[in-house]
Amino acid sequence: MAVWLVRAGKHGEDEANALSKGLAIVGWLEMPDVSKVSSYEEMKQKHIEVYPQMPPKAVMNHAGQLWAFVNRIKIGDTVVLPLKSRSFIAMGVIKGEYQYLEKRHTRSVEWRRDDVPRKSLGQDLLFSLGAAMTVCEIRRNDAAKRISAVMNGQPDPNLSVRGSLESLITPTDDGLGDKDSAPVEEQAFDQVRKLIEAKFKGHDLTRLVEAILTTQGYYTYRSPEGADGGADILAGLGPMGFDEGRLCVQVKSGGVQNDTAIRELEGVMSRLGAQKGLFISWDGFNKTALQHTRDLFFKVRLWDDKKLMEVLLDNYDRLPDTIQAELPLKRIWVIVPEDV
Repeated sequence: MAVWLVRAGKHGEDEANALSKGLAIVGWLEMPDVSKVSSYEEMKQKHIEVYPQMPPKAVMNHAGQLWAFVNRIKIGDTVVLPLKSRSFIAMGVIKGEYQYLEKRHTRSVEWRRDDVPRKSLGQDLLFSLGAAMTVCEIRRNDAAKRISAVMNGQPDPNLSVRGSLESLITPTDDGLGDKDSAPVEEQAFDQVRKLIEAKFKGHDLTRLVEAILTTQGYYTYRSPEGADGGADILAGLGPMGFDEGRLCVQVKSGGVQNDTAIRELEGVMSRLGAQKGLFISWDGFNKTALQHTRDLFFKVRLWDDKKLMEVLLDNYDRLPDTIQAELPLKRIWVIVPEDV
């Protein structure tokens, strides 16, 4: 059975619907029902009609992806969805043929996992899943066997394999697998993630979080390693931290956190007189915890590794020299591919 990368919107806008309704959903919202399209050439012509300004190379690429989604993906194939909303990967099995539902191009999916941490996969597979494509077959590096193992709760047999950039994504026909669409951004994020995991283990992650809060104008107190009474960091605004905006921070470097842990933080906030709470879980939060995000909006923020890295990168230039020395990063500019 083949393994397919199928995204759910450039910014993950269709992720929730895809997972809750058991679907794979792709974009191209302007394209009508294509169930009657009988060939790849006809699919290209449909793209030209709907997107008259689209460059020829992009027409081939987009038409190839939608054609693959409709016709080349088979029932029983594995589908992998790197989530934008959370730092996890969803994995499932295709259960139905193409359907045009609510002006969306869909395939029925039995989602078997929606909580696979990115660190559970070897770097070579992460490179492949970072491809700047909506639909792409993943062939190299024994992907089918390894992803099947992870989907069934087993470890990636090649977790330590990093792979080379030349062997990340297999070129396919119909314009798929363009080698020019290198997964630069996600590749960089995964490398930074691994560096943080290596350099800031355990309580050292709390030290990194404290440094970030300091760049944002907080006066902080960090609890010593060991029992912390439910608060790893206390932070306040103003020269001595006495101004309004008192913050209670809990930092967990390992383990997916649940709603019980969040309620415990709320109790500590009340006991210490903190107005706001920040719960940082490097491995993220389970679905039950995330269901309370709206109710907690004016009281508690939940950060996983992805959000923590976004804030870190936004404030990197203001971090102390000692932190920058431990976490040496350099900002670069790259051209974003527009033809995929």
